[in-house]
Amino acid sequence: MNQEEESSRTAILFAVCVAQFLMPFMMSSVGVALPVMGREFSATAMQLGMVETTYVLSSAIFLLAMGRFGDIHGRRRVFQVGLVIFAITGGAISQAWSVEAVIVMRFLQGIGGAMVMATTMAIIVAVFPEQERGKALGIAVASVYAGISCGPFIGGHLVAWFGWRSLFYLVIPLGLLTWLLTRLKIKEEWAPAQGEPFDWWGAGAYGLAVILLVVGVANLSRGWWAWLLVILANVGFALFLTIETRSRYPLLNVKLFTENYIFALSNLAALFNYAATFGVTFFLSLYLQYVKGMGPEHAGTILIIQPIVQTLFSPLCGRLSDKLPASLLATVGMSFCALGLAVAANLSSSSSLTMVLTLLVFMGLGFALFSSPNVNMIMSSVAPRYLGIASGLNASMRTLGMVSSMTVITLIFSFLMHGQPVTAQTQPDFLKSMHVALLVFSGLCIIGIGCSLGRLQRKKTPTGRNH
Repeated sequence: MNQEEESSRTAILFAVCVAQFLMPFMMSSVGVALPVMGREFSATAMQLGMVETTYVLSSAIFLLAMGRFGDIHGRRRVFQVGLVIFAITGGAISQAWSVEAVIVMRFLQGIGGAMVMATTMAIIVAVFPEQERGKALGIAVASVYAGISCGPFIGGHLVAWFGWRSLFYLVIPLGLLTWLLTRLKIKEEWAPAQGEPFDWWGAGAYGLAVILLVVGVANLSRGWWAWLLVILANVGFALFLTIETRSRYPLLNVKLFTENYIFALSNLAALFNYAATFGVTFFLSLYLQYVKGMGPEHAGTILIIQPIVQTLFSPLCGRLSDKLPASLLATVGMSFCALGLAVAANLSSSSSLTMVLTLLVFMGLGFALFSSPNVNMIMSSVAPRYLGIASGLNASMRTLGMVSSMTVITLIFSFLMHGQPVTAQTQPDFLKSMHVALLVFSGLCIIGIGCSLGRLQRKKTPTGRNH
């Protein structure tokens, strides 16, 4: 490899990492700005919740579709258009005149975010040779964790100093800088499915199922109609799979699951891992504030430890997956998460802060060991023509895992907290709810370990198929 090629790859990786940082940074930092935004617009709690929910919903709807769009129309093109949409809508939100306008534009921003997230990993795999792929993917995954960890800290200071609109001002230069880098440095286009038709029926069924699922889960405590939406969502997913098996050019090639066990098991492992670990920060945040009596700033400073550990170790774990079996590393990582969740399920009002800090470091290391090698396995297990679908599906597993985690938390709270707020008086019920939920999450991790172990005996050919 000559110096020019290496410089170009470095620039492309930098651009992808900025994009990978920007998406979760905006998601985590906007939460800090919601109270200030609510006071300015006199918004209700439901409206403020929709500012976050509409972005997640939009991303979940379009991730899989944008992966396929990238395969048909070019991954570089979809990535660049997504950056422009994300930056322009961010600038528009900074000038919003009402909370309703913010909600609508957050949905549009989610489309741009989906276009970026569905193509980043595919671009890295296309640019970097196999012996360097794990390292590059690890750095990209670390950028995601950096965005998550920096969001509340940087966002909090920006909101305090310059107001909530400053968060969205920041999107414009970062988004356009990334677009300019990709415009200058990515000369090649990847469109292995060019000329094939897009599966609109499949995309419609999938999008409708996701909408029903997210809306139903968010309202489970409000009545029977929410449960009906969840049931209809599962019917929608079954319809989607039926359409895909009969389509000549499907949105999601079902044979990737039925004939490629590495791909199927790796995605299932990701789904269970995200479902198991997403709710940990939620519970520990409430635990530190309501049980240990900390302020939100102190609690936030402690909770930032886990994503920092993930950020520091993900590149190393990605590099290790180039030299050691990625399935083994991912299995060890998920085992760390399962053990950490089981220990966390025994936290009480008398547990020491040292124990909490140790748990956060342990969980951060476990997730770093799992995530980078698992992404490497997913992206390396398919033929080049399916890289866009693989990238979009991997991001979809993350989103659906988060929704699953929210479902578990909502159900347990509805049965054990009976709709009561977390207060000093309801602390015993909260601790019981936390213990039950974390044990359930540990069980989900164990199922994920089973999926991960199933890959140890399977090898893949250079073309990405199992044998």
